[in-house]
Amino acid sequence: MKFSPEEIEQYRSVTERVSNGSQLTASPKLREFLNYIVDCALRECPEEASEQQIGVNVFGRKPGYNSSEDSIVRSQARLLRQKLASFFKEEGASEPITIEIPKGHYLPVFKKRSTGDASLPAMTSALSLPTVTAPESRGRISLGVIFILVALATGLVLGYALPRRGIASAQLRDPLWAPFLNQDQPPLVIYSNPIFRGAPLKEGLRLLPPGTASDAPEDDTYTGTGEAQAIYTLTRFFDRANRDFVLKRSRLVTWDDAKSRNLVFLGAATQNTALAELPRATQFVIRLDSNAHGYVSNEHPLAGEPHEFVTDGSDEYAIVALLPGLEPSTRILAFTGLTTVGTQSAVEFALDPIHRADLAKRAGLDHNLARPFEALLRVHVRRNVGLDAEIVAFHTR
Repeated sequence: MKFSPEEIEQYRSVTERVSNGSQLTASPKLREFLNYIVDCALRECPEEASEQQIGVNVFGRKPGYNSSEDSIVRSQARLLRQKLASFFKEEGASEPITIEIPKGHYLPVFKKRSTGDASLPAMTSALSLPTVTAPESRGRISLGVIFILVALATGLVLGYALPRRGIASAQLRDPLWAPFLNQDQPPLVIYSNPIFRGAPLKEGLRLLPPGTASDAPEDDTYTGTGEAQAIYTLTRFFDRANRDFVLKRSRLVTWDDAKSRNLVFLGAATQNTALAELPRATQFVIRLDSNAHGYVSNEHPLAGEPHEFVTDGSDEYAIVALLPGLEPSTRILAFTGLTTVGTQSAVEFALDPIHRADLAKRAGLDHNLARPFEALLRVHVRRNVGLDAEIVAFHTR
């Protein structure tokens, strides 16, 4: 299909907004995937959007790799379809053009929304006002111009505010996140800050394992890159709901401050001391083997479940746990991974509209809120980036 220069500019603009939106901002490979296939479409090169070419040019596979055995493109295409659908349903609800990837294909389709789907009724009305003709008085002309400008401004404000209000309303009713968004007292987000020893500008820093004594200078002002990205993603989520949270590193948390709040933990208990001290026994526990390699211990396996979940070196495991709070009216969300990548992936999973709806459905509802649960995720990792995740075990509490 031949695109006009105007269409190409429109389609590239909407692609850029999707790439910079909350659905893809933490997924560099999905952004690269989207931009690659959009470029193929706009350059009218569909042959370059084949599974083989995408695997080579986006995911670093060797030319001629066996795509029937390596499903990276298919699995990422499914995830990208979900992300696109979520974007255009929520923060992109006012976009006049949508992007879809038809199942069985990888070349995107651009669809113009009908007038009834647009979110700028006030602007449309303003542009259709009768034109003020020259013979009319200067006062009438000025009044007409002012009316048009006011109508245009109102349309722009409504076009921006109404989708955001719709997003906020949907989040405030979300069975998983509503307790953390609806209370007057902002939740407390607690991120891990393990102890390092040494001096960063001299010999460098080395992680001090929990319970290890050391005479060297200690530094607890660092956190993982995954935790940092998770904080950013949470910030975007809370901002869209017009809500705030209080951020603290784990070694500064006092239980007097935390007991009356809803809590969100980022990072495994081995690095997040506040989570380690939490008086709530969990069923999935991250442990270290004799070689200091992490694995997940299944403390109370259900029928058919293994007692341990061990990685194969390429993927990893992460946990999303919704727990009762320290007081009856509060709740706790804990996001932990074998590595910092796992923690980030767990947060992204629980913020994705499709996945969080699935979590609530599996847990069941009590007064329209998700019941406490623990979900174990297998995270597919490439080049230290979590690409997608799937639930491999789910326990209700």
